[in-house]
Amino acid sequence: MRKVLSFLIVLVMIATFASGCSKENNSEATEKGRTEVASTGEGTPKASELKEVTVGYMPNYASLCTVVAGIQMKYFEEQGLKVNLVEFADGPTIIAAMESGAIDIGYIGPGAHKLCIQGKAKIFAFSHFGNADAVIGNASKGVTKIEDLKGKKIAMASGTTSEAILNLTLKKGGLTKEDIKILDMDASAIVTAMISGSVDACATWSPNTNSIRNELGRDAITLTTNVDFTDISPSICSWIANPNYIDANSDVILNFTKGLYKAMDYRAQAANIEQVVTWVADQVALDVDSVMAQKDDGDWGTAQELVAMIKDGSLEKAFQAQQDNFIASGDVTEKAAVGDYVMFQNMLDAVQ
Repeated sequence: MRKVLSFLIVLVMIATFASGCSKENNSEATEKGRTEVASTGEGTPKASELKEVTVGYMPNYASLCTVVAGIQMKYFEEQGLKVNLVEFADGPTIIAAMESGAIDIGYIGPGAHKLCIQGKAKIFAFSHFGNADAVIGNASKGVTKIEDLKGKKIAMASGTTSEAILNLTLKKGGLTKEDIKILDMDASAIVTAMISGSVDACATWSPNTNSIRNELGRDAITLTTNVDFTDISPSICSWIANPNYIDANSDVILNFTKGLYKAMDYRAQAANIEQVVTWVADQVALDVDSVMAQKDDGDWGTAQELVAMIKDGSLEKAFQAQQDNFIASGDVTEKAAVGDYVMFQNMLDAVQ
């Protein structure tokens, strides 16, 4: 009898063990399936299938608000891309990095567009019209109006929006570069020079403008901003890539633009601004209030508004006006057809 009972107990143990293994295996399989679905999402490639794209940016809200929103909302992943961000001081440096192959795609402000006209890069996506640039005088140095710039030391960064707005400001005041003493320096040095009093005025962009105003207080006199020149010199900001990269990676360019424009729509909604500001602040290691102060540095349109500007010709006219100003200032010596360096069709295809 004891042998029979022992045998029955062994059978029960074996059955229980087998049942447990079966449930455990089924559970593992179910969990694995959930993990795969969660990681890929409907229509989203797996992480291992994403193509990496290295993107150059500048540490400010205007440069980052769209691309960071695209990363956080996984709009680029939906297009099969993994975006890696690399920080630069200005647009010309970003273009040089693309030429060396260090990065694939980049964001530029208005000043660096002259290099696109000269064939150094192509504009595959419009970003926004900016209002981040300013010429600021130091009242304690005797600069309270444009005409006061004559004979003064002015800090600027050549080849950038800094130089572009300085040229426009001088022209508005009836001055030329020969009437002033230019100190060419990088963006961070401009802030230091202005605060220390080693220059009398400067031409720079946000958030440098905010830092200077905060430090100088009432002595910081804003002489001009982009708004003063909207009619004659639209402040265009764009996404660019090297022509050779575009030729070899047209699919990446289109897919990046698709993700970018979904992010543009997200960024344009007032309810999302605080979240976007927080993401940008995390990326550039600044406090949220400092980044929030930059939120009005551009005209944040939607993808459909962009399509309307392309179809009615107003965007091409804006790029043409920008080029005309570069030619008038001598920064560009040879005219180029806007369509040769601005990829309007790519923009349209991205929002179909």
